[in-house]
Amino acid sequence: MSAAAHPQSHPHAHPQPHPPLDGKVALVAGATRGAGRGIAVELGAAGATVYVTGRSTRERRSEYNRPEVIEDTADLVTAAGGRGIAVPVDHLVPAQVRSLVDRIETEQGRLDILVNDIWGGELLVEWDTPLWEHNLDNGLRMLRLAVDTHAITSHHALPLLLRTPGGLVVEMTDGTAEYNGKTYRDSFFYDLAKAAVLRMGFSLGHELGPRGATAVALTPGWLRSELMLDHFGVTEETWRDALKAEPHFAISETPSYVGRAVAALAADPEVARWNGGSLSSGQLAQEYGFSDLDGSRPDAFRYLVEVQGPGKPADVTGYR
Repeated sequence: MSAAAHPQSHPHAHPQPHPPLDGKVALVAGATRGAGRGIAVELGAAGATVYVTGRSTRERRSEYNRPEVIEDTADLVTAAGGRGIAVPVDHLVPAQVRSLVDRIETEQGRLDILVNDIWGGELLVEWDTPLWEHNLDNGLRMLRLAVDTHAITSHHALPLLLRTPGGLVVEMTDGTAEYNGKTYRDSFFYDLAKAAVLRMGFSLGHELGPRGATAVALTPGWLRSELMLDHFGVTEETWRDALKAEPHFAISETPSYVGRAVAALAADPEVARWNGGSLSSGQLAQEYGFSDLDGSRPDAFRYLVEVQGPGKPADVTGYR
């Protein structure tokens, strides 16, 4: 996925007396910015030790060439009350992922929560461009970034996660199975990438459930990530100015919101009831009672289906 200028930072820097995830170890793969950062910080606020990975560091940036780096995410995790540990990893390189998991095993002896939030495809999508006109190399790399990275990371991390009963795997995507199953996502490659990750949550549920762990696919709603705020030329303080250009942006949410969804799942002793399912931040807010940083509970995917999709005027009454 607070200080308004930093939507991912947590408003309560002091640890809770008995944090629900105290003693738990998490890996948020792809935590440089956006949902990954929001999830890492909220897991830290719940008391977890959180390994955060990505390709952008204080010494070296990815092709995004953006200011967000994994060390800052780790610092935010620690400031929120957990312990953040930044590890540079390219999740397309199996040897780097293997080394990461070996390090977690050596330092912690366990892994309780795996969040696969690796993406990195925003610069590769050619929206509203058919398959035969889309740059093929970019489209195939998008699939590698969305699919191969998750598979490589799970392949290496799941043996460690399965050592301790009750582990949780969260496959981060864009869209619920119901929504994506009926909606073309404006790009063959993007559509396929996000559908594949949804299926990962389902398939891993079948493989992990009998072995004492839980896997789900999870989507935020319209995320006020750093990239999205920049797209509209606004900040977290001024995000409502974007409503002039896009009134439906009123349903948007901070990265902390989906972060709180993951923290709620991780702290739920009955989380197995969700195994193999497709979930959204708005749905889980209703279930667990958490809210976004402003106290609201946006339900973006219900809004998309009932308001934005049918072309109704923007009105979030009853949706947040």
